[in-house]
Amino acid sequence: MRDDTGVAARLPATVRRVVSLVPSLTEAVEVSAPGLVVGATAWCTHPTGLDVARIGGTKNPDVEAVVALGPDLVLANEEENRAVDLDALRSAGVPVWNTRVRTLDEAFGSLNQMLRVCGVGDPGWLLAAREAWDAVDVLTTGQERPRRAAVVPIWRRPWMALGADTFAGDVLRRLGVDNVLADSAERYPRFVPGELTSHDLVVLPDEPYAFGVDDGPEAFAGKDCVLVSGRHLTWYGPSLVEAAGVLRRQLESPVRAP
Repeated sequence: MRDDTGVAARLPATVRRVVSLVPSLTEAVEVSAPGLVVGATAWCTHPTGLDVARIGGTKNPDVEAVVALGPDLVLANEEENRAVDLDALRSAGVPVWNTRVRTLDEAFGSLNQMLRVCGVGDPGWLLAAREAWDAVDVLTTGQERPRRAAVVPIWRRPWMALGADTFAGDVLRRLGVDNVLADSAERYPRFVPGELTSHDLVVLPDEPYAFGVDDGPEAFAGKDCVLVSGRHLTWYGPSLVEAAGVLRRQLESPVRAP
């Protein structure tokens, strides 16, 4: 079978052992089929209490440790993981399933295919997530509330933000928030806070950089700033069931920067 990136993966008849190199995919598989995941990164924090072998980070997995776990399949993402590590795993004879997700619709399709590859049918949470976001589309279309224009920082020192063609940007778009850097030539462009004037909102997630009430808003004087859950903004998995509700509430609770 071919993964989201078009690369063929030779799969066993039954997948019994999975190593995940992506936190959201770890949660998706473990919630759907408890016990199937035998290895995950140090950043795989969900589901809570996950007790599996830890094989390093998303950008620096211990390839030998992954191979030693004897996985039937390794789950990866084209953006989260390095091609050199995935190539090393394939060279060692380990099947790799590489996902590519840049919109909500792509997330639902990719998750459905990935779970089927793992031998999992249609989990209830995936249907619930689709229904939750379908409801958001209906609500957003019917509301008279004006759309917001936002910059979405993901890092500082240097300042970086969401740019073109990102999953998180599509999530915000579905919630009525337009990314002013969506037409950037880069997916994560650098920027200078004081030089951006076309936005009326600053969306500050708590990952990958842990923005907080005293770390971030002070750089955007006169702008409405909102602190949001990075997991609900950037993860695609069971968190999508509640993401729309969580993010809506957070987007409606701005903190005016001094």
